[in-house]
Amino acid sequence: MYDVQVTPTRHLNPELVAAVIGGQAGKNATPARDVVWDSRMVEPGHAFIALKGERFDGEQFVAEALQKGAAFAISRQELPKSVRVDDTHEALLKLGAWLRGGMTGPLLAVTGSVGKTSTKEALAAGLGWPATAGNLNTPPALLRFFWNLDPAAPGAVVELGIDRLGEMDELVRLTAPDLGVLTAIAPVHLEKLGSLEAVAREKLRLLEASPLRLAHVSTSTWGLPAGSLTYGFDEEADFSASDLEIDCQGTTFRYREHKLRLPTLGKGAALAALATLAAAEMLGQNVATVAERLQELQPAPHRLQIRRAGEQVWLDDTYNASPAALEAALKVLAACPGRKGVVLGTMRELGDEAERWHRWAAKRVRETADGALFVGEYAEMMASGWPEATALPDTEAAAELLPDWSQGYDAILVKGSRALGLEKLLEVAGV
Repeated sequence: MYDVQVTPTRHLNPELVAAVIGGQAGKNATPARDVVWDSRMVEPGHAFIALKGERFDGEQFVAEALQKGAAFAISRQELPKSVRVDDTHEALLKLGAWLRGGMTGPLLAVTGSVGKTSTKEALAAGLGWPATAGNLNTPPALLRFFWNLDPAAPGAVVELGIDRLGEMDELVRLTAPDLGVLTAIAPVHLEKLGSLEAVAREKLRLLEASPLRLAHVSTSTWGLPAGSLTYGFDEEADFSASDLEIDCQGTTFRYREHKLRLPTLGKGAALAALATLAAAEMLGQNVATVAERLQELQPAPHRLQIRRAGEQVWLDDTYNASPAALEAALKVLAACPGRKGVVLGTMRELGDEAERWHRWAAKRVRETADGALFVGEYAEMMASGWPEATALPDTEAAAELLPDWSQGYDAILVKGSRALGLEKLLEVAGV
């Protein structure tokens, strides 16, 4: 793609970066060992990229980054310690794509409305490949991942997250995936994407851009690109599994001659493992070895994580919330013995559909649980007409009531969008 043909290393000199991104290196810029986009993260020897966001412009923090010892800044400013460019976001995409091009192994990219992080974690664990940390799935995070990735890695797994139109095109340009995995299409990020149809169009761009294509069978209704293979617990799936069993201890299912017992919870965990087995077959990996590794996979923090207080079971699913993710969590709760309680906070980013989805959520909670605490702006509406439900304005109010309320239940699900900070309730509960 570029005239400069040098294998990326953990130290990149500014002249090389300038050649890749079409910039001009300042005379005092020095080789960098890492790249960051937040001036608070800058350490001596880092490169700082001055990105412009909705609420900030990184150019305001270039001086601060250089004072902290940044090797150079990728900036619109012409400075002695900068690589000057006209567009820092475009520079980021160019540099990320070039770094990705230094890989010798295949790259797997995962997207979807729900389940992409758990699927990414399962793929990384099952294949034994490095992956992006947590849910770091934006262009700056991916650039940093490729900057620090050993080019000789046998392969790598990345997660792609979007919340605006056109963003998936940028992500696939940066990552050039060899295998794209689509987990689900569901009502998430509707505020910026506008409609479920727009969500589908954006997510499907990953498959369209990938030579190998794998998708959950439910996404077939949106018209998958030619050559796509599907996975799921449906007979019509190309990679089909059976005998799914869910309880409060783990998840069991059968795939071909392999019977897996996962320490992770719910159908979503089983689907993440199944996607990994399917991807392994598509890539010619040893499926038996992958199956063994998956049975050691531990749940990510705050993602249907089992916690206990004596005999009482708490399901910590406080990382985030959407209608589809709530449905999956309630199915796990339903498999738990005894009286069941739910603490449910607001589900964010549902746009004009928010009230309708919260009415649906209240109905599903009432069908599953013996009682509930609803927290946030829709709490009064959700609790209306149910004597066993209590509406609370915020997490602090829930924390005051939780110790007494929780005594009446054997299993409790705590779930809500990240902004509510419902994980604090687990600390109050002492689990």
